[in-house]
Amino acid sequence: MTRLKATAPNQAQAGTASIQTVAMAATQAAEPPPARFARLDRVLAAATEVPAAILVGVEILVLLIGVVSRYAFRSPLTWSDELASILFLWLAMLGAVIALRRAEHMRLLFVVSLAAPRWRQWLDTLAAMVVGVFLIALIAPAREYVELQWFITTPALEIHDGYRVAAIGVGAALMLVIVLARLVERATLADAATALAVILAVALALWLARPTLALMGNFNLVIFFVVMVAACVASGVPIAFAFGIATVCYIAFATKAPLTVVASRIDEGTSTLLLLSVPLFVFLGLLIEMAGLARVLVDFMAALIGHVRGGLSYVLLGAMYLVSGISGSKAADMAAVAPVLFPEMRRRGAQPGELVALLAASGAMSETIPPSLVLITIGSVAGVSIQGLFTGGLLPALVAALALVAVCRVRSRGESLAGIERAPLRKVWISFLIALPALALPFLIRTAVVEGVATATEVSTLGVVYTAAAGLFIYRQFDWRRLYPMLIETASLSGAILFIIGTATAMAWALTQSGFSRQLVSMMEAMPGGQIGFLSVTIAVFAILGSVLEGIPAIVLFGPLLFPAARALGVHDVHYAMVVILAMGIGLFAPPFGVGFYAACAIGRVSPDEAMSRVWPYLAAVLAALVLVAALPWLSTGFL
Repeated sequence: MTRLKATAPNQAQAGTASIQTVAMAATQAAEPPPARFARLDRVLAAATEVPAAILVGVEILVLLIGVVSRYAFRSPLTWSDELASILFLWLAMLGAVIALRRAEHMRLLFVVSLAAPRWRQWLDTLAAMVVGVFLIALIAPAREYVELQWFITTPALEIHDGYRVAAIGVGAALMLVIVLARLVERATLADAATALAVILAVALALWLARPTLALMGNFNLVIFFVVMVAACVASGVPIAFAFGIATVCYIAFATKAPLTVVASRIDEGTSTLLLLSVPLFVFLGLLIEMAGLARVLVDFMAALIGHVRGGLSYVLLGAMYLVSGISGSKAADMAAVAPVLFPEMRRRGAQPGELVALLAASGAMSETIPPSLVLITIGSVAGVSIQGLFTGGLLPALVAALALVAVCRVRSRGESLAGIERAPLRKVWISFLIALPALALPFLIRTAVVEGVATATEVSTLGVVYTAAAGLFIYRQFDWRRLYPMLIETASLSGAILFIIGTATAMAWALTQSGFSRQLVSMMEAMPGGQIGFLSVTIAVFAILGSVLEGIPAIVLFGPLLFPAARALGVHDVHYAMVVILAMGIGLFAPPFGVGFYAACAIGRVSPDEAMSRVWPYLAAVLAALVLVAALPWLSTGFL
């Protein structure tokens, strides 16, 4: 009889936290502060984590009140969305501060890891100084932006908008304190001096080159947004800050625009009410794991098909298909499923590297499954229908899942089934009844948005209430002690995502104002091969971007530029979105750069070297599915 042991709640919690650090930061967890900075660290924690946790709770409550009033009492509240929007920017900036303090901003450390320890330490110092320079450059424009917005009052609550946008300056100041404290404690005087000299030399060179930059026209974009961003990312600067410093330098040295533009674009990028679903879905994903819903889903599928050869591989794919996208983090999705299945799969003789390879490929496969935050981000920045994206994302993921099933069938031929018996029909039926409330949640969320019953933001709130009720009254698994750490984790992960969106929005503005977007659209329209050539280049470009930038920043940066080109060539928005997301998913989970691959290795506690050679057949299956999806638009748009 197939029987799986659930991971203990405390173990699952610890695993999820460590994996999300790998996925979002691609770095080691922050080292504990030394004694002389311990008090400062505690003060910063109290000043940011407590308010952020309260803000997450208040946002859920305010939106829930608004939804109940609108749908239950037919009396919409004029102030609920307004208050939620005001608090949202504060939540995003405090979350970004927490993420910086906990070293959870996404960064690429592959290049840094190749350096000798001495140079690695210097690169860490350089990266911290680059972050500090950006924050210093942001504080004064953020203050000026508050003064500009002070004369605007909100229509319902009549609150000065300056109170809302003050979050940008406060967040930048708090992050600067963290950076300076880390530099004083960890950087040697020699490292700090040489790093500062490099930064000053670059700044001086750009200042002296201003006439030349003006004569270069849009070719100067290569210096700032290719060379500078690549150099920053390679040296370990978090991606959000790499985007930010490149944009600041471009505006300061190559244009006459004021730096307040950076603050206003960060505000625009992080204040879209649709993006409020980001922290809510992140919290919902953590709640699903804590309340036991993910475990009962896996138990049911294991009882149903766990007895066949390769059955647990199919269970893993099915579980990822059901729970994917809800948490806002691919790492959290994998962490909810893998610890329950991996021990039994190892007992049946599966190699650890093989398990991690399948887990990574399942993450790439499930990127288009709603309510994926990548889908929500595309809808926000590219003006694509959320209902259409939620409908169109299911079938492409199913095609990729079937391709992975074919690979699993071939590679599981030698699996031992000794001692494995088919679960009795009664056990299957009981496990189905137990899992029914959990099975209903993904379908309720997706149906509510697709049918227009609720927006993505509203349905995330309802999902939180549903999951909490299921954990309290049905599964009786609700650890109140974990609630506060989950709220902090929500704020940190959301802040890291939203700050990337904010700085990428500023960078996208600079590219658009330069005229590059029009040139790019014209170039893509004139590309040989029409739609086929355009989609082929898209797959190659976004696979590379996915491995370096991860999905959301790449979408924010290039979505507004490339979706118009796709429309001009007659490519449906939803079809193009599915191609882009699957291509980025392959890049995200493809070694050696894809941070998702290393997140899967961390979950499976397997060396990347052991899994790297085994992941390629699975990724090849996802690539074959992507080619099929690109060639057959009906797979994305057939049910719209």
